[in-house]
Amino acid sequence: MEHPLSIYNTLTRKKEPFKPLHEPHVGMYVCGPTVYGDAHLGHARPAITFDLLFRYLTHLGYKVRYVRNITDVGHLEHDADDGEDKIAKKARLEQLEPMEVVQYYLNRYHQAMDALNVLPPSIEPHASGHIIEQIELVKKILDNGYAYESQGSVYFDVEKYNKDHKYGILSGRNIEDMLNTTRALDGQDEKHNAIDFALWKCAQPEHIMRWPSPWSDGFPGWHCECTAMGKKYLGEHFDIHGGGMDLIFPHHECEIAQAVASQGDDMVHYWMHNNMITINGQKMGKSLGNFITLDQFFTGDHASLQQAYSAMTIRFFILQAHYRSTVDFSNEALQAAEKGLSRLMEAYGHLMKLKPSATSTVDTKGLREKCFEAMNDDLNSPIVISHLFDATRAINSVKDGKATLSEEDLKELQEVFHLFLFDILGMKDEASAGGNHYEAFGKAVDLLLSIRQQAKANKDWATSDKIRNELTAMGFEIKDTKDGAEWKLSK
Repeated sequence: MEHPLSIYNTLTRKKEPFKPLHEPHVGMYVCGPTVYGDAHLGHARPAITFDLLFRYLTHLGYKVRYVRNITDVGHLEHDADDGEDKIAKKARLEQLEPMEVVQYYLNRYHQAMDALNVLPPSIEPHASGHIIEQIELVKKILDNGYAYESQGSVYFDVEKYNKDHKYGILSGRNIEDMLNTTRALDGQDEKHNAIDFALWKCAQPEHIMRWPSPWSDGFPGWHCECTAMGKKYLGEHFDIHGGGMDLIFPHHECEIAQAVASQGDDMVHYWMHNNMITINGQKMGKSLGNFITLDQFFTGDHASLQQAYSAMTIRFFILQAHYRSTVDFSNEALQAAEKGLSRLMEAYGHLMKLKPSATSTVDTKGLREKCFEAMNDDLNSPIVISHLFDATRAINSVKDGKATLSEEDLKELQEVFHLFLFDILGMKDEASAGGNHYEAFGKAVDLLLSIRQQAKANKDWATSDKIRNELTAMGFEIKDTKDGAEWKLSK
């Protein structure tokens, strides 16, 4: 590739050149949401992170099959093996069918993703729609001797697996120490060891979501779904598996063990994880009760919010930090993101209206290369944004008549700014989201301002002032320039 990409592999703990197994095809699997409640800011980060990767790989010319699963069964309330199914609990409390709960929150999740301009995945499989594949996975692990049946449930034998392979290679955990500290629990429940995890759970009589299996009427363990669906849609070996770093252990560690136990080696070449969003230094999430839903951000309806924030402000806020760094929520940070994004959008608007000169007095030739260099360095979106801000200063200089751009340089700057701001970073001009309606609306405002300009030329100050005052009262900001007037909607 002309622009070689390096990404950080959580498994090897270093940046590695990206080399697809079957170039130009790329298989990418990302853990999606458990749909029993509204999406919150913590859900937005992995969605935006891997949307950035999806967009960039596609731009580089790869044919990406992007699979993002929906967890709608087997994710239990207390931990991976204990408690009530979260969706079944919601269904019981609200007297709904479990799939009603799933569909309601999945619809809302999709609406939030659309607002954030997150592209839909190639395939979005549901765990509940792949029970047969998960049963077959469990059978293979049992046949290979790395699982055991107990009271109608099937558990993965971590100790036996660890003797033949290494359990803990992704998280770096010392499993021998964990085994030593949990042996006292032997015989006290169905597991041989407390760290063994469920591949299939026998359903209690009150459990709503259940399917027949060779072992019992029950349901798959949470970890099975991604291994089974990844294998089905991407094959036994694929390029990228991603998700939040909170999934490294136990979920992704268990996935590696399941893959190796069933087929002899790991399915995944690159493991990628985005860091957390925190609030007052704590992870933001449902389990801690400190989350703010995306809908609350969009409406401002939360005690921690000083105002409503647009979907693009949220996206820009997340992309201003590298995906592997922690992001701490604050109103001040979001307000700064809002102002920064507004500056870039205004600069782009000015850029598209600039007139070329015979020569250039500002240097913008290196912008494309610098932005690609940042993206190739493990998707360094904050550096890309900083380069766009540098370009914004040059754009404003030309707009103010302090500098010039040749036709060739102007076209290049327009193309690069659009490529990185919209196509790769995935921003969109929310003001123009109305498409043709907004275009007609904008032309109407431009027409009024041209009438005002003509009135000024005729020294018809009453008409000129009336148009300006009426537009200002409607919420427009009008700025007179040497070439006429500019406008934008006030906050």
